[in-house]
Order: sequence, then structure tokens, then C-alpha cells
Amino acid sequence: MATNTKQFDVIVVGGGAAGMMAAGIAASRGKRVLVIEKNHKLGMKLSISGGGRCNITNDENDIRTFLSHYAKPKNVEQFLYSTFSQFNKNDTFKFFTEKNLPLVVEARKRAFPHTQKSTDVTRVLEQYIKEKGVEVKMGFPVTKIITNGKDGTQRKVVAVSVGGHQYEAESFIFATGGLSHPETGSTGDGFKWMKDLGHNVSPATPSIVPLAVKERWLHKLAGVSLSFMKITFFSNGKKSFSKTGKILFTHFGLSGPLILNSASKVQDLLYDGDVTAYIDMYPDTNLGALDTTVIKVFDQNKNRILKNVIKDFVPEGMTDAVATLIESTLKIPLDTKVHSVSKDARKAIVALLKAVPITITGLMGYDRAVVADGGVPLTEMDTKTMRSLTCQNIFIVGDLLHINRPSGGFSLQICWTTGYVAGMNA
Repeated sequence: MATNTKQFDVIVVGGGAAGMMAAGIAASRGKRVLVIEKNHKLGMKLSISGGGRCNITNDENDIRTFLSHYAKPKNVEQFLYSTFSQFNKNDTFKFFTEKNLPLVVEARKRAFPHTQKSTDVTRVLEQYIKEKGVEVKMGFPVTKIITNGKDGTQRKVVAVSVGGHQYEAESFIFATGGLSHPETGSTGDGFKWMKDLGHNVSPATPSIVPLAVKERWLHKLAGVSLSFMKITFFSNGKKSFSKTGKILFTHFGLSGPLILNSASKVQDLLYDGDVTAYIDMYPDTNLGALDTTVIKVFDQNKNRILKNVIKDFVPEGMTDAVATLIESTLKIPLDTKVHSVSKDARKAIVALLKAVPITITGLMGYDRAVVADGGVPLTEMDTKTMRSLTCQNIFIVGDLLHINRPSGGFSLQICWTTGYVAGMNA
């Protein structure tokens, strides 16, 4: 039986980005705050975010345009506009800059700490909650949520059990994260608790995640990055959508911003059947112009074998892959003299450069996901305060909310914004 009951004004369950923001804000209002983190360190997922660089936010100035990047739920603006009116990307810039961590803006308006280190973001937040007098208990998971037993809006959480102790509070902020990067402690505990407290929790799926592919030749490209490619996805042979941007090849398939931000749509297509894709290596060049380029290379290298001139008309890093496709897919021997390559064969090579075929077998799992969606629907939240509509004294923030978040700083901004609003109202 739990012993040594301790009383607080606000208990924050989860010491990540949203949890630390909420705790610091609540403490700045004079509240006695406790953060409970089951890991032995705060901000473990935050410290590895953005490949170790931490894409803190996105420098999009218009709130409605900013919110339009969140694809789900429908009409997300009507739910989050009041939330973002209280704390938006400008406030995020101010928050970190005032704590001697200015931000720098890079391509696609992505904002990073000027030090380019995620650990500096975690350090700033840890220092912030320490200065505000927040108590922290680490290394012990919450084992039980204790309620008053009532249903509906009369239900209240009265305490949580942790390591044989019981901690009581007037308000509880749940910031346990979703299911991405389970190695950092995001194992979905909060989803179960929210269900137990009366919420309808949308099932989690990896939403910003690399794609797994069938073709083995592609695996050999691990580490190759193409800065400007176009990829078009087909569902059961029917064109679905296209995106242009950066693609990173990995040992299991495709990644990079372009792919990560396509994953949610691809997931929907996979439910309907087979998904294929075609990569256009030269999206700004039409077939005729590209054919002219290849003809020029061929004319300058008539007596060389095909294998040795491929590098002159494909993007850097793609020579071996294209050579493999020319031989295996187009059935053109690589030792063919360039002057012996027929017109039809040349045109087939050009067409290949504009449409490299790929078979999508699925999305990678939670261990490789940048963000996984799922969680409490916004329809069950008072988004002006981040208070639950089913349990009167709990507040839900960050990745526990069902919001489809693209990469580019939009995911962490949800954490800063909801954490701030919950901290102001708990």
C-alpha cells in the first residue's frame, strides 16, 4: 500500500519537452510543482530530436498558415487557434533567446538552436524548471492513477502512485508522449491512462517515419542524399500524389524530409492495396531536354563502354544504382560501346532517370518514427486551457494529443504551446 503521501498544487507526469514547459510555467505562477519522469534523465527524446540538432519550431509567421500544416484532425484551426494565440512560434523564439539560446532559421523556415545541439535545449529547460523551484522525481514510473471514482466531468484524479509513495495534487498534467522512439520511454502508458479516465483514444500509427522498400539495389545507396527529387506515389496502379524535395536513401529504404512528410498519406494508401513509387531525378528537366543532355554525353564518349559514362549524366552517388537498373531492368549490357547503344535503348535510359521504379512495402516502426500520431481527440479537450472535458482536473499536452504533425518544427511547437497553456491554467 502506498505510503508517505505528499501534496502538490500541480503534478506533471512526463519530463519531456511539453512536460518541462508546463512545469516551469506553472511554477512561475507560484504553484508547488512536481515532475515525475520514469527515465533517469529528463528530456531523453528531446535530446536526440532532429538528428541531435533539435528542430525547435518553424518560422512561419501567420498562425493560420502555421496551423494548416497539421493535416488531422479536420478543422484543426478551430481547435488550436485559441491555443496558439496564447503561445506561438514568436513566443518560442523569445523563450529560448531570453535564456541565452538564440535560434537560427534554415531551409523551409526550420528553426534550430544556434549551437546545433539538442542537448542544449534540454539543458535550458532543466535549468528553467530548477530556477522556478520545480521538484523532480526520476527513475520511477507511475504505477497507478487514483481517482475519486466518479464518472463524467465530476471525475477527478486525486493522486498517483510512484515507487511505493503516493503523490496528491489539485491538478495533473499528463505529458508522457506517444509511441515514437520507445527506447526513450515513450511506450504509450499515457494512452492507457487516458482511456481509463474516459477518453476515446485514437490508435497510434507512426506518422513521420521512413518508408521500407522491396528493391535490394536501393539498400546499397545507404547514406546517399539527393537534395532535389520528385517522388510520385501510386495506389493499385493509380496515381495518388507527388512531392518534391530531399530524399535520403537508407539501408532499409527511404527517408529524409520529403519522405517523412509523405508517410501518413502512404500509410492510408497501404490500407487500400499495393503502393508503388517513381523517383524523378530531374524534376525540372523534361524528357526531351534530358535526352539532349544524354546524347551530348554519348557523342563525347562514343568509343567508351556504357558503364563508364553513366556517372556523367546521373546525380552524384547514383551511378552504381542506375547501372544496376540499366542492366537488370532495361536489359542493356553495361559493356556495350556507347556508339552501339540504340536510339530506343537511349530513350529507355532517359525515361528511367525520370521514373526510377520503387515498391513500398510499409512504414518503418515506432523505433524509427520521428513522430507517431494517435491519442486524445481535440474534440474531448478544452483547447483554451488544455483541460480534459472528461476529467475535470487533468490537462493533456504534447504527443498525447491526436494531431498529425509534419516534420519541420511543427511537432515541438505543439509541445511548447500546449505545455505553456496547460501550465498557465493548471
